[in-house]
Amino acid sequence: MQPQIILLKEGTENSQGTSQLLSNITACSAVVDAVRTTLGPRGMDKLIVDQGGKATVSNDGATIMKLLEIVHPAAKTLVDIAKSQDAEVGDGTTSVVLLAGEFLKQVKPFVEEGVHPRIIIRAIRKATQLAVEKINSLAVKIEKSNASEHRALLEKCAATSLNSKLIHQQKAFFSKMVVDAVLMLDDLLPLNMIGVKKIQGGALEDSQLVSGVAFKKTFSYAGFEMQPKNYVNPKIALLNVELELKAERDNAEVRVESVSEYQKVVDAEWQILYEKLDKIVKSGAQVVLSKLPIGDVATQYFADRDMFCAGRVPEEDLKRTMKACGGSVMSTAHDLTDAVLGQCETFEEVQVGGERFNIFKGCKNAKTCTLLLRGGAEQFLEETERSLHDAIMIVRRTIKNDAVVAGGGAIEMELSRHLRDYSRTIAGKEQLLIGAIAKALEVIPRQLCDNAGFDATNILNKLRQKHAQGQCWYGVDVMKEDISDNFESCVWEPSIIKINALTAASEAACLILSVDETIKNPKSGGHDAPQMPQMGRGMGRPM
Repeated sequence: MQPQIILLKEGTENSQGTSQLLSNITACSAVVDAVRTTLGPRGMDKLIVDQGGKATVSNDGATIMKLLEIVHPAAKTLVDIAKSQDAEVGDGTTSVVLLAGEFLKQVKPFVEEGVHPRIIIRAIRKATQLAVEKINSLAVKIEKSNASEHRALLEKCAATSLNSKLIHQQKAFFSKMVVDAVLMLDDLLPLNMIGVKKIQGGALEDSQLVSGVAFKKTFSYAGFEMQPKNYVNPKIALLNVELELKAERDNAEVRVESVSEYQKVVDAEWQILYEKLDKIVKSGAQVVLSKLPIGDVATQYFADRDMFCAGRVPEEDLKRTMKACGGSVMSTAHDLTDAVLGQCETFEEVQVGGERFNIFKGCKNAKTCTLLLRGGAEQFLEETERSLHDAIMIVRRTIKNDAVVAGGGAIEMELSRHLRDYSRTIAGKEQLLIGAIAKALEVIPRQLCDNAGFDATNILNKLRQKHAQGQCWYGVDVMKEDISDNFESCVWEPSIIKINALTAASEAACLILSVDETIKNPKSGGHDAPQMPQMGRGMGRPM
């Protein structure tokens, strides 16, 4: 009798071999089914309610993946690629998950028949490389010389991105707004310089783009209403100073013998505050913004001198104001020279819906802008913001990488045809595997048809025929329930999205295929922990 060798801690689950691989693939398919129906202009939305009872309505693949609390270790890789696609390109998050899942689904029969995963991985990598080369050769470069054409193109790309979102009815309005917003930024196109403020109420068309900074009126004290609300060419002081009387005992312990000494302490405190205020007034600033509170004494002091002040301005808004209007954030009221004061053409306070907004327009370094979004319910506004984020990312990418391909499943059909033709020129197992991947690429046009309720088989047959005849831009036309030349109907996407989606999906598929054993350590202190022995009966505890 051999003694039994215990290698792993008791309670560890481990499973390995083909069965493990197949169960991983099945888990990934389940994740894909969760986002499958959100693809395309006719995609459905998901309503996800988290533990706190907050409901989120979303159509954005990455948002849905983040909110699904997935525990299966292999399926988590799909969440990661959706997140990376969102961070890298901003759109195409659903496509990435779909492609990865479909790659796995198509190679599953080969795994079952005992083809070694390494051979499959090699074929997937080969196919991806071929596909990326093909995209690069097909992609159409954009003419940047003609500004109006370039702009029209950016608007089309933004509109394609908004097609599948909740706000697709207003895509003409929003795609213009998004392009305006991105073109206001400087060459590096930093995302955090586009502020988005959501205000409930009003119609979507009431949304506006402010070329400068806008933020909600902050908490204010007595005397605030006496301050003027409009300035032309004001100087702006940006502070990180608290302009408020504090009871001295907060900061120090002072032992006083007589009332007159106590009076001196109080006077000193007022003296300090008035000195600060006086310095700010003398600097010539008319608008004073501070990150810390500005108390009621200060508010009234400024109001008497026709100055505007706002305390407790959120840090990001203060930074954006500094970027737009120049100047710098000071942590003292001393030496406020013109060099550290910002400037803009007009400052006004405007009522938007139920809120008041402070708006700085005509900033001389305006490399920043603010989108004021209006709309009904809170969930709706959040989804609008997510949709616009996707569109903004797309426009940024298109400006940086100036090549586009046709969307609507056209490029996927073309890649599928290319890979299928290639697979016929090679021998061995790779031929079947590359053929399977070619089939997997058809999932995008197929899903577009399914989500719109069309007969997918019929439409895919028509598409295959067109692509075989060499018309590479034919894709699904959701409006006419037919196929059309999507390049002419302006369904365009930056080629970088497609390349990124393909490489991320194939990497994820390879990663999942290369795992052949999962070891789960027993939970420490979870609900599976061994029962604690019962406590003894203490003094006075009931039986």
